[in-house]
Amino acid sequence: MEIGAQFFTLRDYCKTKEDFAESLKKVADIGYKNVQISGVCDYEAEWLDEQLKQNGLKCVITHYNIERIKTQTQKVIDEHNIFGCDYIGIGCMPGDFNNLSDYDKFVKDYLPASQTIAQQGKMLMYHNHHMEFMKMPNGELFIENLAKVFEKNNLGFTLDTFWVQYGGADPALWIKKLSGRVPCIHLKDMAIVDKKQQMAPVGYGNINFDAVFKEAEKAGTKYMLVEQDDCYGENPFDCLKKSYEYLTAQGFK
Repeated sequence: MEIGAQFFTLRDYCKTKEDFAESLKKVADIGYKNVQISGVCDYEAEWLDEQLKQNGLKCVITHYNIERIKTQTQKVIDEHNIFGCDYIGIGCMPGDFNNLSDYDKFVKDYLPASQTIAQQGKMLMYHNHHMEFMKMPNGELFIENLAKVFEKNNLGFTLDTFWVQYGGADPALWIKKLSGRVPCIHLKDMAIVDKKQQMAPVGYGNINFDAVFKEAEKAGTKYMLVEQDDCYGENPFDCLKKSYEYLTAQGFK
């Protein structure tokens, strides 16, 4: 398994292409070789390909424009081919689960896109938060239903360790449950600060990452992307460096 940096962590430093390019360089200087591009400014696929090559980086997964994934599926696939990325990501379900109809609409809208993407050797990836661990009227968890209605080869899960635990579940157990469907996962620790749950660099909180790594290896995970949505005033590059140092000390590169 390889490690990488999720650029949503650095979104405030990627609002222009100039800043985005500088952030790519800084991440490479930390030592990361893989990235997930998410939450950044608009860019052309050719421009990103050039910047990645200049910095010795590989984009292994994105969070892409969800409307374009649905309505311009082939164009999105072509763009990912340009910068050599096999995993096309959805960062959050449209509507944020305001009601059951949001979920039903998502399934209807994205089943066709997932099939087209899979037919061309790529995979649509879904990133969870805690909402997916709510129960449906039939008692089934939403994440369980997603795994059922989308075929295994058509939808993967970018399982997020923090949000799984925030939802009252066990990250390692869910990696095991979704074995074969978690080629990319998010590493994000959970610390308790002033009696509140708080995101933290990997290794600085309470998540059992030894179990996460063990199950991820068995489940076929290829990439573990470090993400920290909120750094609570600390420089996000410093947080990514802390996570990098922890993970490399565990033997990951």
